[in-house]
Amino acid sequence: MLTADYDLLGLRAGERLLDLGCGFGRHAFEAARRGAHVVAVDLAPDELETAVATFVAMRAGGELAVDVRTLAVRADARRLPFADGAFDRVIASEVLEHIPDDGPALAELARVLRPGGTIAVTVPSRWPERVCWALSADYHAPLAEGGHVRIYSRRDLHDRLGEAGLRPTASHRAHALHSPYWWLRCAVGPGNADHPLVRPYRRLLEWDIVEAPALTRRTERVLNPVLGKSLVVYADKPTTGAARAR
Repeated sequence: MLTADYDLLGLRAGERLLDLGCGFGRHAFEAARRGAHVVAVDLAPDELETAVATFVAMRAGGELAVDVRTLAVRADARRLPFADGAFDRVIASEVLEHIPDDGPALAELARVLRPGGTIAVTVPSRWPERVCWALSADYHAPLAEGGHVRIYSRRDLHDRLGEAGLRPTASHRAHALHSPYWWLRCAVGPGNADHPLVRPYRRLLEWDIVEAPALTRRTERVLNPVLGKSLVVYADKPTTGAARAR
């Protein structure tokens, strides 16, 4: 289940992509399938181990071109161990809302992105997220360890990208079917994923992710502008001069 749109990201085979906060690797895997050289970064060792194992399985199964390079690195978003301009494309999906001071992280992402490169940043959409915060204090910080520390509007994210020297270009929302699921989770307690009211919806989402039936795909596309759980903003790094925040 991808959040970023690779056509809007502009990813091409042979390019270098950083997947920051890769989790178990969904965006990294798709980028590698498309022929990109991928570096997957996260702070969680178990998730990185899973990502590495999946890369190995993909290569063994012939899913990756023989010249595609993949690497998993444990690193802090605010101190990335990469050279300036090391990547052509960057994805930071559902990461910034966990970082108390997001400015240094965005500055690092801008630093490692080459001039003319593109970044896709995804965060929880403003009003679906506000509903979650209102329903349960256990969903977000400070009660939720490592939980969300802020809510972004589209303008907030544009401004932060601009302050980092990046130029926002496009945006959209994704995963509308996931908003009601998280509202339900928050209503019964975020940690209660096996609640009788939650379990059937979770199974529906799992089925949808695996099968991707036309009906739910069309329904979600219609609902995304209003109910989309994730906001995705794309931004370029100017080749010369300063970026203009929109």
